[in-house]
Amino acid sequence: MFSSLTMHTFTISTSKKYELVDITSQVRDIVEKSEVKDGLCTIFTPHATAAILINENYDPNVMDDVIAALNKMIPEGIWKHDRIDNNAAAHIKAAIIGPSETVPIRNGKLVLGRWQDVMFADFDGPRSSREIIVKIMKG
Repeated sequence: MFSSLTMHTFTISTSKKYELVDITSQVRDIVEKSEVKDGLCTIFTPHATAAILINENYDPNVMDDVIAALNKMIPEGIWKHDRIDNNAAAHIKAAIIGPSETVPIRNGKLVLGRWQDVMFADFDGPRSSREIIVKIMKG
């Protein structure tokens, strides 16, 4: 059974319309400070045009390819919501990727693969204040 232990919030800024920002170090710091040895770490963003994802960050081309693939699949300017504020594609991309990821904690560390990092995806930037919530649950 898991018991809730701690929740932390931090903000980041983005500088491009489409941007993937590596937030692994911030999340790792929160996990280390929690002193939880085994449990779960959920990373969540409360924005309808942003998402959280886990993927390779060693080769920056991977993240560029993720953005390019999403842009090909979900073009701008053809959706009903565009009549409201012209950002329907951002909402659709965020919905497909999702607002959160959960990563196990083992021996006080995030259990990520060798090439995996936690990324914040902004599909409607630039924004000066994007919120990220990190919830640590002790197992």
